[in-house]
Amino acid sequence: MINYKFFLYCLISTVLLSSCSKVKTKNVEKSITDGNWKVSYYSEDGQIETHHYEGYSFDFKEDGTVVATKSGSTVTGSWSTSKDSSNDDSVSDVDFTLNSPAINEFDDLSDEWDVISESDSKIELRDVSGGDGSIDELTFSKM
Repeated sequence: MINYKFFLYCLISTVLLSSCSKVKTKNVEKSITDGNWKVSYYSEDGQIETHHYEGYSFDFKEDGTVVATKSGSTVTGSWSTSKDSSNDDSVSDVDFTLNSPAINEFDDLSDEWDVISESDSKIELRDVSGGDGSIDELTFSKM
């Protein structure tokens, strides 16, 4: 005999968990598209590399583009968010891409980042390398 209470519990739990994931991803999107941001912290393999991004202002657009501006010069890239089903302790998974052959340091930001925390004023990201397990950390703070 089918245990209907257990079946109903599982169905409700699945719906609620699925809904929470979408809300959290939408929160990241809402936060990051509101105003300009700066890289307040960037660490690659334990080496602090924040200085590469000093003076840049990042404007994340709702259409998925991002414009980094410094002293009148701009670098344009793209960004997106998606639910990360492989890492339950992250808020979401952020695909963040800036492509610029002229400015190589932006290649380091091109990655899939796990969102560690997000608020209206700060978004903390982390990437664990699949090859050697090294950890990169990136924090955007509202300007």
